[in-house]
Amino acid sequence: MLKSEVLEIISNGENSGIEFKRDDIRPEQLAKEIVALVNFQGGRILLGVEDDGTISGIQRENAEEWVMNVVRDKVHPTVLPFYEKVKIDEEHYIAVVTFLPGISKPYVVRYSGSEDIYIRVGSTSQIATREQQMLINQCGGMLHTEVLPVPGTGFENLDLSRLENYLRDIIKDPMIPETQEAWITRAMGLGFLTEASGETYCTIAGLVLFGKTPRRFLRQAGLRVFGFASEDKEYKALFDQILDAPLVGRWDMTGSGRTLIDPGLIERCIEVIKPFISEESDSVDQTLRRNTLWFYPLEAIREVFINALAHRDWTRFVEIEIGIYIDRLEVISPGALPNSMTIEKMISGQRLARNLIIAEVLRDYGYVDNRGMGVRTKVIPLMKAQNTVEPVFEANEDYVKTVLYRKKEAE
Repeated sequence: MLKSEVLEIISNGENSGIEFKRDDIRPEQLAKEIVALVNFQGGRILLGVEDDGTISGIQRENAEEWVMNVVRDKVHPTVLPFYEKVKIDEEHYIAVVTFLPGISKPYVVRYSGSEDIYIRVGSTSQIATREQQMLINQCGGMLHTEVLPVPGTGFENLDLSRLENYLRDIIKDPMIPETQEAWITRAMGLGFLTEASGETYCTIAGLVLFGKTPRRFLRQAGLRVFGFASEDKEYKALFDQILDAPLVGRWDMTGSGRTLIDPGLIERCIEVIKPFISEESDSVDQTLRRNTLWFYPLEAIREVFINALAHRDWTRFVEIEIGIYIDRLEVISPGALPNSMTIEKMISGQRLARNLIIAEVLRDYGYVDNRGMGVRTKVIPLMKAQNTVEPVFEANEDYVKTVLYRKKEAE
């Protein structure tokens, strides 16, 4: 957002979709304003602006992280804010936090063991009356998080060449759209786009699968990969990168097979970490090439990565972490296991997808096993066969962790 646009909003004052706030407000106060906006028609909160329009600026360090933590901890169900920092002058910055109208109403503020519903009335946020709560409930309907609209995005943020590759070559769609309007209609039917307040937005699924730069609008997208030359995190990492790319690759399909033209997030991640989880053979084969010796079964690595990407909780505002240590590889996927799933059930082969659209598209590409039993049929047996050790799984309310251990050298 431009400085001129922010100043015009401030000059017009607060209204049913605009709220000014100092940035030293308590978390529950910010949550109240967020819930009121998303229960109504969405809107913007300007942090660093007094009620009378005076610009006091952002004083809080890590303001964006603080806002995201408030949304995560105190607003339910989840919403996706769009955070912008705008420079007003040499001394003052303002944070503009945009919220679309909620599609899983009613939204509540969770605080001190209670859940309160707020609604926007003019330029104020008030506790919803019983009658107002009934109206909000009628407009509600819980949906999967992956179909939430991502603020700030539109059709232009999808990689059309990758999307066309998916329709034409992967799922063999006989009717490829020929106009932008037809593309939008098709993408909405597939759950990659959605409408809110008369505008078209990418869904989380559409953006992470086919978005040009998903992290630009969805900060928890992508992967963080890092490595240490020890069994623990040290002061200085060997490498620490955040990868941003659509999940799926772009493929050239021929009668003899398929060739990767443009790698997706999964392929890019494996390429980045390859020097740290493999080594070249001392000898050459019959084609005079050196074989790559992997410290872990490559299919097991891919399966663990794909599971983390397909089943992560998008309400958590942190990236998937892939950590490489001298004795193991760890993958941490944000969020608890979905619904009634447990580690024991997962190992036994029980299947339950949190993000159905993402999982199905990955299955179309062959990233996901058609049976959906990769842990049981790939990860565990491959690790036992190559490294003579089973993978370790850990789950709590915050994350699901998978650990692959290297094979111990004979003493």
